[in-house]
Amino acid sequence: MTIDVLCLRPEADFLRAGVTPPGALRVAYRAPDDPDVPALMRQARALVIPAVGRKLAPATFEKTSVKFVQVTGAGLDRLDLKLMKGLGIAVSNVPGGSNQAVAAYVVAAATVLLRRFAWADAEIRIGRYREFRAKMLADNLSGLDGLTAGVVGLGVIGLAVAEALHKNGCNIIYFDPTLRDLKAAASFGAKAVSLDELLKIADVVTLHVPLLPSTLGLIGARELALMKRGTILIQASRGGIVDETALAAALNSGHVGGAGVDVFSSEPPAADNPLLALSGDAARRVLLTPHIAGVTRQASAFLFRSAWSNIERVLIANEPPLHRAC
Repeated sequence: MTIDVLCLRPEADFLRAGVTPPGALRVAYRAPDDPDVPALMRQARALVIPAVGRKLAPATFEKTSVKFVQVTGAGLDRLDLKLMKGLGIAVSNVPGGSNQAVAAYVVAAATVLLRRFAWADAEIRIGRYREFRAKMLADNLSGLDGLTAGVVGLGVIGLAVAEALHKNGCNIIYFDPTLRDLKAAASFGAKAVSLDELLKIADVVTLHVPLLPSTLGLIGARELALMKRGTILIQASRGGIVDETALAAALNSGHVGGAGVDVFSSEPPAADNPLLALSGDAARRVLLTPHIAGVTRQASAFLFRSAWSNIERVLIANEPPLHRAC
């Protein structure tokens, strides 16, 4: 049987979210390393891939009949867009589908770190209820209200994060040299600053930029040193944007007050990842999550429906794809 669409994520992912592909399309579901993939790539007209995962090798697209790639999320770093353009393969993503989920994650992670909820849980479990409660009171811990939050990258997701932080009482500053929606930023009093100024001023720094040559290693030892002592860093963008060795050192020294890390330079993180080697108080000041900041049932349903709708638009209605990246 020939197919219309090769999907490199399990059918169960879609069914669990209550989403099914258009009935008129013949879809084959395979794991990326399935031996059938090369043959199916020579039959399919479209390829569906998750936004998260290892980069697809150029060989994947050799002798292919695929003319359209749909990513079921916002991230495009699994694909070589220059190669896709050269091959005449259109690529689309689904921007903005997980913005509210990421915003909720940032508010929750920053709150957990500022108020030491996870740390307190660990201390109570080893019998240090009184001691740690006394320490929390003595340290006069802060919530979000009245703090300055610095948002690096004010795209669709960054805007949602900034709005959520603002609703929780934060003053918003941001760095984004390519900002398109100045009106939205101005609606809640967000102020544009340089990256260095943002790092020096913010009590909470949250990252929402794509992984590009210009953002690789964007936050390294120099940038971490610019932050005020005790600043909270939230890394929910893409692995590689933060130098993890430098971050581990800043946590060990106590200069960085806490870090919420949802993405890693390699996923799963390698056993020798310096963030996994933290111990003592430094380990208690880190919240590690497995690249799920934007993953909720509601967000997944939106992303999957949007992706299949775009596939239907291209393959059945013969219309140009929405949100085309190349």
